[in-house]
Amino acid sequence: MQKRLHSVSTYIAAAPKASQPTLRQLRNIITTTIPDAEEKLSYGMPYYSYHGRLAYFAAFRDHCSFFVMNAGRKAFAKQMAPYLASKSTMHFPHGGKVPVRLIQRILKEQAKSNAAM
Repeated sequence: MQKRLHSVSTYIAAAPKASQPTLRQLRNIITTTIPDAEEKLSYGMPYYSYHGRLAYFAAFRDHCSFFVMNAGRKAFAKQMAPYLASKSTMHFPHGGKVPVRLIQRILKEQAKSNAAM
């Protein structure tokens, strides 16, 4: 993805074809779970803000990543373990299953934490 990206839609369109279904699914999960979240690009990847940092996601050669912020990471560390590539990054291989309910719960916990600050 070397061309200039201006929106999450252009990011997804420029991503490898194999990653696009997962990226669209992650976007849909975020926007339907926290409809008031602001969508933009940050650090060259999709970013969502709701009273502070909510979530990021990105496409890579062999997987898509979902970046979990502090409150979600602390509340769901055990459930996230099968997907973790690092302390706060969940990986989903192209064509693999995305844990929709878990991501929804993570987002709600992070949104609640952000709103309380």
